[in-house]
Amino acid sequence: MDESSVELVEGVKATERVEKTPEELVAKAIAPVKREFLRPPPVRTSNDVVSDSKSTPSTLFKEKKSKRQLKRERRQEQKSTLNLCPKIAKTGNVSACPYNENCRFSHDLEGYKAQKPADLEGNCPFTSADRACPYGLACRFSGTHKDGVAAGSVNLQKKNSEINELNKDVQKLLWKNKKRFPKADAKLKLLGLLFVLVAGLIQLLEFILRAMGKANSKIKACEDKEEGDLTVSNGNRAINDNSCGDMATDSDNKVEGSPKLPEEDDEPRPMKKAKSAVDEEYCTGKEDNDASVKDEDLGKSHAQIEPESMTENIFTASDGSLKLHPREKKLIDFREKLYLAPLTTVGNLPFRRVCKMLGADVTCGEMAMCANLLQGQASEWALLRRHSEEHLFGVQICGAYPDTVARTVELIDQECEVDFIDINMGCPIDIVVSKGAGSALLMKPMRMKNIVEAAAGIVDRPITIKVRTGFLEGRNRVDSLIADIGQWGASAVTIHGRSRQQRYSKLANWEYIYQCARKAPDSLQVQGNGDIFSYLDWNKHKSACPELSTCMIARGALVKPWIFTEIKEQRHWDISSGERLNILKDYVRCGLEHWGSDTKGVETTRHFLLEWLSYTYRYVPVGLLDVIPQQLNWRPPSYFGRDDLETLMASDSAADWIRISEMLLGKVPPGFTFAPKHKSNAYDRAENG
Repeated sequence: MDESSVELVEGVKATERVEKTPEELVAKAIAPVKREFLRPPPVRTSNDVVSDSKSTPSTLFKEKKSKRQLKRERRQEQKSTLNLCPKIAKTGNVSACPYNENCRFSHDLEGYKAQKPADLEGNCPFTSADRACPYGLACRFSGTHKDGVAAGSVNLQKKNSEINELNKDVQKLLWKNKKRFPKADAKLKLLGLLFVLVAGLIQLLEFILRAMGKANSKIKACEDKEEGDLTVSNGNRAINDNSCGDMATDSDNKVEGSPKLPEEDDEPRPMKKAKSAVDEEYCTGKEDNDASVKDEDLGKSHAQIEPESMTENIFTASDGSLKLHPREKKLIDFREKLYLAPLTTVGNLPFRRVCKMLGADVTCGEMAMCANLLQGQASEWALLRRHSEEHLFGVQICGAYPDTVARTVELIDQECEVDFIDINMGCPIDIVVSKGAGSALLMKPMRMKNIVEAAAGIVDRPITIKVRTGFLEGRNRVDSLIADIGQWGASAVTIHGRSRQQRYSKLANWEYIYQCARKAPDSLQVQGNGDIFSYLDWNKHKSACPELSTCMIARGALVKPWIFTEIKEQRHWDISSGERLNILKDYVRCGLEHWGSDTKGVETTRHFLLEWLSYTYRYVPVGLLDVIPQQLNWRPPSYFGRDDLETLMASDSAADWIRISEMLLGKVPPGFTFAPKHKSNAYDRAENG
């Protein structure tokens, strides 16, 4: 279809929108913008098409590079003049680096000054707060640094504002799989979960050894048989055959490293006294070739272990392993508090700081995978960072099994300062569900129970969970579990009013959330989540169901983070484009403090700013609507704003989002492209899985 045909079709659609009444537009989930502000959708130029094609998977046709090539390119990039050594950048002294010629970075100070990009407009975010900039000459605002102020340390700067950074010694233990979790292992033993894990590993080990033994015996028997055929006369051939069979039988039982297995008629020997050292070896995934456990013993339940040995194993570490009574746990009253939901990618620390400035009471970090945290991945631990401004802060973790979740909870309790730990049991993402985590747990209530009991039994911090109504649409499950969740040890549960199959399509089922809240015991706080986009939505749900503790705000905060201000002040804020730009400036300032004010930090801040702008364009100003308030599922038509900046902010083009970022962070580097990680249009057709 050529451009003229596209313009004709779009013009017809625009005319149809103008002719429809606001009520008809609302019925079709189209934002009823006043007619004087409507405009035909902008025609994409050829340049826009090229830039969009660059952001699509054209990289599939690129030559795949080996790991060695990529490593060589990284080293060459580090050695380039623009990658100045951080030590030299801080001090301005070439001899300041202790590694000298062995340093990975460039020491060409004069070359760096000659090629360094021009400084950005504005002041350094660190010196503006009367602090020393930790990036020195590498800062993109170095021209505004105060004379006589020495460059500070990155770690020293973050100590003043950010916490929950993983200790290097602990990280090395995690890398080597040598970190011990006494509380988690003791609780798992008490619940009978660790014994099941150890028994499963032993069964797997026996199966492998048995298979190896049989294979070795057959090979050895065949070799001996061939030797007998060559060296023994025909008269002795039968004797050699018989001895070969005997040898095969002996070899099955005497293969090195394989335990002798009992026959079905053998008498099962009594269970030996359990040893904590052996258990620790198995729970860390190590295999002991000298271990031998009978099949009959593996079938015994954990309750058959001697009480003395159980007591000895569980309580050898400290009294901290004792199960806490629910009344001894620290409790958080979520009632009437404005709760910012954990949001993947966009719900980073700078965004949470902006929401705190605008009135959020409770913040929660992005979802972190338990397996990655236990492996000591720095990128995953960065999701647990907390700013000093976040007065009531929690972290959200996601795991598929009780042992990984319990050990992660114990590790977070040791290394982080958090007010509560939230366990995600509602994530609909395919890669999470395929591993048995997220909303896949809704199909396995016994595993849900084991995870919550194991996590709640080892820490005194509140454990909360987040769920959806069910896995499949029309088959809700939470109402049948809500009475038990409090008994498992959870302090609060957040219910997203959609199933996993729905993803974000259709409206949230708040009637079902009310039903669950009324069934919940008094000790369990129930929080609702889904489609809150104005203070009227908040008031409606709170008044319709007083049993609700609070309502969690998720995508509504992404589109308009000032929703917290609207709820607290009980008004529709007709925010101007200038005020919205100031919010973006606050985000950029917080981002530069968090990711850094050097070139790498500036581009990281730009990337996450663009991810956020892929949501904010969906906001339609209050003064432009025929019907207020705006609903989250409304599709905004193309419209003119009340000024040029408001029109630019309403654009759904990535090129316009990049222009907004250039207003705040300068020109993008050559060859820059951007494609949003998430679909910001929640009303798009969702996958059913």
